[in-house]
Amino acid sequence: MTVTTKQAQIAYWARTHPTEACVSFNHYLDEEWLKEAFRLTRRDGAVGVDGMTKEEYGQNLAVNLRDLIDRARSGRYKAPPVKRGYVPKDGKELRPIGMPAVEDKVLQRGVTMILEPLYETFFLDCSYSFRPKRSAHDALEMIWKTISRMGGCWILDVDIRKFFDTLVHQHLRAILDQRIRDGVIRRLIDKWLKAGVWEDGLVSYPEQGTPQGGCISPMLSNIYLHTVLDEWFEHTIKPLLKGEAFLVRFADDFVMGFADEADAKRVMATLPKRFGKFGLAIHPDKTHLVDFRAPYRNPSGRPETFQFLGFTHYWGQSRRGTWVLKRKTAKQRVARTLKRFEEWCRKNRHMPMLFQQKKLNQKLRGHYAYFGITGNFRALWQIYQRISRIWHKWLARRTRGKRGMSWERFESLAEIFPLASPRIVHSYT
Repeated sequence: MTVTTKQAQIAYWARTHPTEACVSFNHYLDEEWLKEAFRLTRRDGAVGVDGMTKEEYGQNLAVNLRDLIDRARSGRYKAPPVKRGYVPKDGKELRPIGMPAVEDKVLQRGVTMILEPLYETFFLDCSYSFRPKRSAHDALEMIWKTISRMGGCWILDVDIRKFFDTLVHQHLRAILDQRIRDGVIRRLIDKWLKAGVWEDGLVSYPEQGTPQGGCISPMLSNIYLHTVLDEWFEHTIKPLLKGEAFLVRFADDFVMGFADEADAKRVMATLPKRFGKFGLAIHPDKTHLVDFRAPYRNPSGRPETFQFLGFTHYWGQSRRGTWVLKRKTAKQRVARTLKRFEEWCRKNRHMPMLFQQKKLNQKLRGHYAYFGITGNFRALWQIYQRISRIWHKWLARRTRGKRGMSWERFESLAEIFPLASPRIVHSYT
């Protein structure tokens, strides 16, 4: 029986027992199951506190997995602390990231593969993060279609303050009790919650938050916010509203849209109380109510803008002169992208041109793959031009002579080593 078939069995059980909690799903954690989990683990992932890579663990994979399964089921498995690192966030602060040990990644993936089909039956259409066959672009398309159909609305742009660091374990356990009471799986989840964080040779044990870096963290966050936000908004709030409303959530980022301003203000006033009940806080400076009605419906004629998933959403005129919803790359994301390219070109300016071209094109295509949506070509073209100038700047500085590299010389080289041209990857029509 394949892993896909077993997941279909779990999904069928969830559909046919919507009010029951499962008590015996740990038997799926067999060698075949964890081999698939190992295959799905990223090959280029950073090493954890054990210093072991995926390739090294896979050299004796069968023996390692059998030992892992025995320790997981018997309760002898000890979750190692998560190695902590930092990445830039919005160019101003640093975001902490976790790097679990490779064995921990495999076991987390195995448990996630059980939880996923179990909870997919209950998750609502408004959530898009870390779910099969759903992506950030699906969320963006949903917003585009809904707001366009409504002719604009009042947007409640909400920011949860340090969600992954403040998630309350007690509330999470209570939410998990509703669907899963398998002793092995729950024991593993508890061990990951208590595993601790390794940083600069010291291990700390936070009493709140999820183990960032592993795939179990986004799964647990979806389960938590499904109860705290998604179900509450869909089943409790929407029936009480005067006009139409919608919610689109991606991980802990979400926006709400309301046809009626009074509805939006009431929900905005209620949100802090709802989140406070579960130990979460709304960031007061990053939460805004935006008048995003189309210009022909807005008395001022100048609707505001809002940002979501790296894009600035705004109203603009089409070629036919009609008002349409448009998106462009947010300024913060542009600045962050250019800073990364600048740093890479500076560090690699002495490498061969062919190597630089290959790596720069990989990065550019990755940028186009996400930001290449309908209506955003101008921003892509600006990124392309700015990166061309950055590349020229650092190529000119790798020579010690006064002459350096002229722009004409760079243009002739660019014909031999061209950068990837911008293109639209996601077409919304």
